[in-house]
Amino acid sequence: MPTQPTTAMILAAGFGVRMRPLTDTMPKPLVPVAGKPLLDHVLDRLADAGVTKAVVNVHYLPDQIVQHVANRKQPHVVISDERDVVLGTGGGVVRALPLLGPAPFYHLNADTMWIDGVQPNLSRLADAYDPSRMDILLLMAPTANSIGYSGSGDYGMNADGSLRKRKEHQVVPFVYAGVAIISPAAFMNAPKGEFSLTTIFDVANEQERLFGLRLDGLWMHVGTPEAVQAAEEALLQSAA
Repeated sequence: MPTQPTTAMILAAGFGVRMRPLTDTMPKPLVPVAGKPLLDHVLDRLADAGVTKAVVNVHYLPDQIVQHVANRKQPHVVISDERDVVLGTGGGVVRALPLLGPAPFYHLNADTMWIDGVQPNLSRLADAYDPSRMDILLLMAPTANSIGYSGSGDYGMNADGSLRKRKEHQVVPFVYAGVAIISPAAFMNAPKGEFSLTTIFDVANEQERLFGLRLDGLWMHVGTPEAVQAAEEALLQSAA
């Protein structure tokens, strides 16, 4: 029987450079989309999925985020404070592991947004996560119809969900949607200090413990001011 994670990690420490000038005075996770900060879109999804504890890391303009989540009940937010150090996407998770506990947890980027299909994608991830085969299960968005993304993709996906990393000059059909379920075991031999989460993905891939699940619905990467508008329009259309 699949186990729904009850804890989550949200990466909210970045500088949001591509989101300037919006992020000159405001951390990217608090940039509003359709009247609600990006971070709240993510936290609301987690609350709906039954997550009771969300660890949020902070570095850039941290006090605004700390204040923003202070009264949040569902899920309860615990701050992983990185204001004195730059740890990167991987180092940030390593620092937060004691707060996350021993069970697999949801992992989300604060700037990821999506419109669900018939079944919520967080529930689909939990249903598909098999700890006997997987250390990491990534939610994968088709590059063709995603909003705010114009890259060459991250992975190809085999029929069993196992992933093939894109080679240089190659174009592949799926991009990591910034949502995953990760086992703490994936960080067993993690580097110290600052490093990228893709390092951990690569190790899991080499060990054939990295899998993907195709997103059902529409993914929006809200990385630039222009992408905010595109995401708002998509949300309005989906609500119509």
